[in-house]
Amino acid sequence: MSVETGFAGVAVLFVLLALRVPVALALIAVSFGGTASLLGFGPAIGLLSNTPHSFVANWTLSAVPMFLLMGFVSYHAGLTGGLFEAAKAVLRRIPGALAISSIFACSGFAAVCGSSLATAAAMGRIAIPEMVKSGYAPSFASGAIAAGGTIGALIPPSILMIVYGVFAETSVTKVFVGGVTIGLLTALAYSAVVLLFCWRRPDIAPPRPLDAGNLDPVRAVLRIWPVLLLMLIVFGGLFSGIFTATEAGAVGAAGSIVIALALRRLTFPVFRSAMIETLMTAASIFIIGVGAAMFTRFLGLSGLTNFISSAVSGAELGYLQLMLIVVVLYLILGMFMEPFGALLVTLPVLLPIFRAQGIDLIWFGVLVVKLLEIGMITPPVGLNVFVIRNVASEYVSVVQIFKGVIPFLIADIVVVAIAIAFPALVLFLPGFL
Repeated sequence: MSVETGFAGVAVLFVLLALRVPVALALIAVSFGGTASLLGFGPAIGLLSNTPHSFVANWTLSAVPMFLLMGFVSYHAGLTGGLFEAAKAVLRRIPGALAISSIFACSGFAAVCGSSLATAAAMGRIAIPEMVKSGYAPSFASGAIAAGGTIGALIPPSILMIVYGVFAETSVTKVFVGGVTIGLLTALAYSAVVLLFCWRRPDIAPPRPLDAGNLDPVRAVLRIWPVLLLMLIVFGGLFSGIFTATEAGAVGAAGSIVIALALRRLTFPVFRSAMIETLMTAASIFIIGVGAAMFTRFLGLSGLTNFISSAVSGAELGYLQLMLIVVVLYLILGMFMEPFGALLVTLPVLLPIFRAQGIDLIWFGVLVVKLLEIGMITPPVGLNVFVIRNVASEYVSVVQIFKGVIPFLIADIVVVAIAIAFPALVLFLPGFL
């Protein structure tokens, strides 16, 4: 063991990341070099050759491509197209109805997608032009959608939560259920921001309700029956215990294909696009995961994880002090790294600490995913912001979108504070499983 080698590896990793080396390559290179310095070239080759299979062969991870396929088929086949109209029809009498409808439409899209980028892109194309035409400030409209997109990784199925569950060796289903509470709480917090602006700044968010016009709530909701049916099948079976999170992915993927075929929307180009995006996204996730698994083993060999755990225990940090360190860490990492990279770089160090402190890993998983999603809208590398910029370039600049997300960032911090102050809110629903 050599704690100094572990610290050196972490330092080299962050230097590589600062130089914009891809996260997967940086993790693999540091792990290989560190293991070679500790044990020799032979064991390092063994780590490099054995880890990819041992990681990818994890049965739980098969849910990742399945849920991705469900989301991409649903999106490309147009099963999610009526979500915004349905939300408008139901919420039309509320001040700021368009913005609030877009936020809850993001929540509905998240239930069949699992990706904040896809959620932001899909809703941004539909909602931003309509909000701008209705008098919303372009920066506020785009900020609402960029923030609403983060709900995509909070409400199950969440790819981040699956990967976390595998690394933390905890129940993915329970992390999913805990994410429902935080996802809905986030949607309500964002809606409160919209209502506040309607009250205080009607020049930015018009308070007038939508014209009832042809908006029939019953008819609009019935038009999204494919999404509702898919959610009922997947979540009903998942939360009732009929099948596991892994099996839910397969059921969801098959269900989306059957529904799209029944509606005659699954053409060959649609299926090909869904398959290509699924394969590309899953491959990028798995290669980062392989690097993180190697990095975990390297840190264990160096003794760094035990050293840090002992140091934290010896420092006798209080619960709030530890949480403050974690929140600041993830907020800073979120400013420069994409969520999967930040998650898999930090888990090898943080999980032993939280196990030693006796903190519930299901609650911690939900909190970490929420913190990582805040990073999707923070400068300078807020990926959701750049996605919105691509789909709404005629309305706003990147700077305007970052300005528009500031109120929603404040709401996010409030949600994080509530989750830390009242862990039972997150653990209440998982407790029934």
